[in-house]
Amino acid sequence: MSSQSKSTIETLKLQQARIEIERVGKGPPLLLLHGEDAFELNSATGRKLIEKLAGRYEVFLPRMPGFGKSTLPGSIRYIDDISYLWLDLLDHYDLCDATIIGFSVGGWLAAEIATKNCDRVSRLVLAGAVGVKFGGAYDRDIEDIYFYNTTRVREILFDDPLKDPHVDLSGLSKKAALSVARQRETIVKLCWDPYFHNPSLLHRLNRITCPSLVVWGTKDGMTEPKYGRAYARRIPDAQFVGIPRAGHFPHIEQPELFWRALDRFLAE
Repeated sequence: MSSQSKSTIETLKLQQARIEIERVGKGPPLLLLHGEDAFELNSATGRKLIEKLAGRYEVFLPRMPGFGKSTLPGSIRYIDDISYLWLDLLDHYDLCDATIIGFSVGGWLAAEIATKNCDRVSRLVLAGAVGVKFGGAYDRDIEDIYFYNTTRVREILFDDPLKDPHVDLSGLSKKAALSVARQRETIVKLCWDPYFHNPSLLHRLNRITCPSLVVWGTKDGMTEPKYGRAYARRIPDAQFVGIPRAGHFPHIEQPELFWRALDRFLAE
């Protein structure tokens, strides 16, 4: 972070969990919910996005249970459980008219929050969000990233696999490698059964009442653009923007195009 955007780290007790949360910037509140690989927190491109947002907002960056120093108690079994933690977080800081931006699993969390209570939410941005199933029992809405080897998974997630911030894990320290392993173990625990979705969420998306933007990489192989468009159709008056030459993480592969779309929406 620049000297203009110094961050602070706090630890909150929310329900049975201890949650690590970073705060940076000044202005209206913005809750940024990271995805399963936490690129938003741990990559240079992700931090640049946070820096831009911190120039306009006070950005709240909670670490999902099982990430960073956030604990994962036995009371948390599903992503839906975490959505109630983040609702408690909004209450704890008494955040009003908050913008929420979520990426992939973080987008799923953002959608869960907004379907439960939009009273504190002014705008919602879902980037490559998972969490819903549109097809039948034998339709693969979300590609099984645990079925393939690492090379194939990168091809599924990225238009340009070399833009994967984790392309070379061999250079990680033992501590960093254990952190990545813990994160992945957490996501499998929370998202495996049912696979990366909550069967009830689809039928609650109509409850989202705040202005919403759904952003998708046009080369996303994990959740194809038609999945993103279906997501947007289910949210009242939601906008959909496709980002060319980007896979599941458009903010990482095409940061300038992503920022342009985000900036337009936030300025409305």
